[in-house]
Order: sequence, then structure tokens, then C-alpha cells
Amino acid sequence: MKIVQFITRMDDIGGAQIHLLHLSIGLARRGHHVTVIANEKGPLFDELNQNNIACIEIPELRRTIHPYFDLRALYKIRSVLKQANPHLLAIHSTKAGVIGRILGQQLKIPTIFTAHGWSFSEGIPERKRRMYIYLERLIGRISQGIITVSDYDYQLALQHDILPENKLQTIYNGIPDIKRPLSSQRNMGPPTIVMVARFAYPKDHLTVIKALEKLGHMRWKLSLVGDGPRLSDMKSIVKKSKISDRVTFMGAIRHVNQVLNDSDIFVLMSKHEGLPISIIEGMRSGLPIVASNVGGVKEMVRDNWNGYLIPEGDVDTLAIKLSTLISNQELMLKMGEFSRKRYEERFTYDRMFSDTLNYYKKISFPKNQIVLHKREESI
Repeated sequence: MKIVQFITRMDDIGGAQIHLLHLSIGLARRGHHVTVIANEKGPLFDELNQNNIACIEIPELRRTIHPYFDLRALYKIRSVLKQANPHLLAIHSTKAGVIGRILGQQLKIPTIFTAHGWSFSEGIPERKRRMYIYLERLIGRISQGIITVSDYDYQLALQHDILPENKLQTIYNGIPDIKRPLSSQRNMGPPTIVMVARFAYPKDHLTVIKALEKLGHMRWKLSLVGDGPRLSDMKSIVKKSKISDRVTFMGAIRHVNQVLNDSDIFVLMSKHEGLPISIIEGMRSGLPIVASNVGGVKEMVRDNWNGYLIPEGDVDTLAIKLSTLISNQELMLKMGEFSRKRYEERFTYDRMFSDTLNYYKKISFPKNQIVLHKREESI
């Protein structure tokens, strides 16, 4: 197949970008011709190029709405698509999702939109939510197929009448496996808590810091992986706190495997989410997960089994649950093993790739009968 992958931003490293990277490389290695369109070059473009994947930069493609630049981007992308003449246009992120579906209909190219978390999820300001619901309903009329990365987003689309159920398919994110340490090889010093997230909305680093300030009497260390527009503000907040000597800002790290393997507890606090790949990475490394109960997180974390679900912004509950794990190594290891089991059951790369490719074929060649994994209810 000739497949064009289209995303608004590729200069940023987030869940949607990592998903596109792994998927594109897998498709190319299986003989499919893949082209990636995005706004700017970045380190992920280099990895794609190394795997013989063509990358086309559209500088006019911006995240925010700008009529002049949006029209220029539309014209350029239309030209690229006409020349490529793909069997399928696969699009990711809200801005690309709108432009891509319009062009797909105009050029009669089968088109799939992957929703990596809706822009009208709970936690989004109400005014924006209403605007995005209206926009997605409008563009849903010309949508041929949508992949949701969580059952939460699947149900949210139905709830708001975005499009009919027969045009929706839930396919969980999945990532390649890694070699991980045995439990006996884990860090024997103070337990290391790690959060992998950009310092930008909707991530909520401040709640983590406030919770750990309540646990100053306990032994622990905190590693914060990532960069972003709020990084300097968070450094200033931590510097003034009583726990500054136990917090390490590690910056952006492309491959977080070793950091996770050297850690003991994974935490992710957010205002809203789709299905965070960072949590899957933590599960893959066999870590207990402590995360905000938003979006599709509850489909990854079973409360009191492989971690804890925390009400959004609840400092006190987060402190209690982190204290429980820090003080009980046996429980920490047990929950970590359950996380690993959950990764192997639901969030492997092979499963995600197989289901995604089958759905791509189903939309591109609708006369073929394609068998997909049955959508699973949350447990």
C-alpha cells in the first residue's frame, strides 16, 4: 500500500508522534510505501529518514487557527497528496484531522483519523469543548473511519453524536517491548518515583510536587523527564520547596527505557488524557502506576491491582497512595508485575500494528473482509 501519514506537529515528542513513528517504521519494514507530512523537521524526522520514509515539511501548518497560513498549508498538502496518489491518508491530531478529511474527500482518497484523545474531553474548558464538538460533528459527516485509542474516547464520540458506531474502531496504543531488569536488580536505595511528561497543559506536575512535600519524612527520590513551556516555572517552584534536593529535572530524553528500568514507581498526573503512551512505557518496565483517573487511564490502571487511580488534582489522595507504595516494597513489586502482565495482554506493539493495518485495509479496500480484534470493555 501507498500510505501518507499526516500530523500537525512532528517537531514535538508526544504520544501521537511516537505512535506515528513506530507505526510508520513498521509499515515500511513490511514493504508499504510511507510518506509523512508535518509542520517542521525534528529528531523524529531523522529516525523516519533512517528507515527510508519520506518526510515532507509544511512550515505553514500551525497548531493554532490562522486563515492565511491555513489556506497556504491546505494548498501545499493538496499538491503533495495529488502527486503521491496514496491508497490511504492516515491523519493524527485535531488540526491535521480537519484539513486531512477535507482533502481526502476532495481528492477521493480513503481517509482514517486517529483520535489521540478528543479536544472535547472532560477537563477542557467548556467554551472550547462546545466549539470542538460542533467542529467534529461537522467534519464527522465526511469521515470514513476513526480510530479511538481508548474505549473512553469511543464512548465519548457516540455520546456527542460525532459519527455512527460503524465508523468507529477502538485500537489501543502499543509499543515495542524492551529488555527489563529482574525485580532483584531494582534500585536498592530510596525508591525512585518517575514522571515522564511535557511541562505543558494538560500535565499536572504541581500536584505531584505538593503531594511529595507532604512526604518529606519518608525516603524517596523524584525524576522528572521532559521539557516544555512550563519547565522554568516548575524549576522555580521546586527550588523554593523543602524537597528541592530530592527532585531531578532530567530534560527531554528520546529513549526513556533505562530511566524507567532504574525507577520504582511511575506517576502521571493530568487534567485530561486519551491513552498515554508514557503509562504504557511504565507498565512495560514493570512499574506500579499512580495516575489521574481521567480519559482512558482507567483502561490501563486497575485501582488497587497494578496501581492507583487518583481523582484529578487530589493532592491528599496522591500523597496517601505514594506513601503506601514507598513504605511497602513487596506491594510495589507485586503491582509492578501486574502492570507488566497488563502490558503483555493489551498494549503490545504487535497487537496494535496488526489491528491498525487491518483497519487501514478495511477502509482502503472495503470489499475485502478484514478481521479485527473485538473491542474490549474496560475491566
